[in-house]
Amino acid sequence: MSEDCWHYAFRTACPIAISTSSTPRPGRPEQDASANMTSMHLNQLRKWVYSSPPVEWGMNQLRELLIGAVSQGPVPQHIAFVMDGNRRFARSHKIETAEGHNLGFESLAKILEVCYKLGVKVITVYAFSIENFKRSKYEVDALMDLFKVKLAQISQHGELLDQYGASIRILGQRDLIRPDILEACNNAVEVTRGNGDAILNICFPYTSRDEITTAIRSTVDELSTPLPTPKRPFSERRIAQKLRSRNLTSTSSSPPRQESPTRVEVPSAGNELDDSISSSATLHPDSVSSSDLPNPEEPTYPDPESITAATVEAHLFTAGNPPLDLLIRTSGVNRLSDFMLWQCHEDTQLRFLDCYWPEFSLRHFLPVLIEWQWQRKYGDDKEGGAVKTRPKSAKMY
Repeated sequence: MSEDCWHYAFRTACPIAISTSSTPRPGRPEQDASANMTSMHLNQLRKWVYSSPPVEWGMNQLRELLIGAVSQGPVPQHIAFVMDGNRRFARSHKIETAEGHNLGFESLAKILEVCYKLGVKVITVYAFSIENFKRSKYEVDALMDLFKVKLAQISQHGELLDQYGASIRILGQRDLIRPDILEACNNAVEVTRGNGDAILNICFPYTSRDEITTAIRSTVDELSTPLPTPKRPFSERRIAQKLRSRNLTSTSSSPPRQESPTRVEVPSAGNELDDSISSSATLHPDSVSSSDLPNPEEPTYPDPESITAATVEAHLFTAGNPPLDLLIRTSGVNRLSDFMLWQCHEDTQLRFLDCYWPEFSLRHFLPVLIEWQWQRKYGDDKEGGAVKTRPKSAKMY
């Protein structure tokens, strides 16, 4: 947005240059070549103007002013990004695919800084899908190497995450990651473990179906674990069983007697403990049934009926994070692509933007945030039975 403002000011201040770059009439090749040359020079001049210290300072001031203004309203506590369009951006600009991914990381770093300045607590990014392993080995290896370098870069002391007190969490199937990449992930998590102001969830490698399957498997394992036996005071019956078992042990160790076993008298209900002890002293081992021997208590398991949505949610990769407020996907594709399927709920706002991820910047992000704030503040308010209209912005689904 700030870049557009300066671009508009430059165009207003240079009407002659703009008029010479107008589209020539067809059938005039010499004018076409002249127009292309003029447009190229204008682009170079525009880049020079933007990179000059006064203009760069002014753009930074305007950027901070806009971020400060937006931060005065309600701020999403959890934002998710589907960083889509790096390869198509590279193809459209005739550059290497790896360079497109590198530019995508630079765009991520800028957006992370904006989010942390606004006060967003949790940011979840879709860095690598399990399905991406189906791509060529060359591209997968290049992505892994780039991820390793950039992850170490942002997690270093004094870098972006350290400045804003953000910790890294790797969400996904770690057993699919190369050993050297897994070591880099563990190092980044360990280095940022002490940061408690914000969280950066990196889904790598990840699919939502795999996350839900893992959560259900963990829930089943929890239900298959017996509950701890509660400690109870000894009862008279348990004392009698203990004495009976102790007497049986002493009887079996003594030499067998020739006389017939003494008949057991039925104890009275009034003195059950004394009678049971006295009668057990005259019992022959062969006359004791298996029911008289002490049996261990059967284990108790959790009730399956106690499983709720909260039970499964407690085993998700994002357990403990605030609810997802906003999900943004670039490249104009209107689908979730197996990302955060469980976390998207009735209050989650989805935005699909017609720009590639390397192009995604503050001028795309701020309108989405302003619309989210407007919807949060006025979306449920009604006047005269009609809901207030939303300002036109990104697509809403």
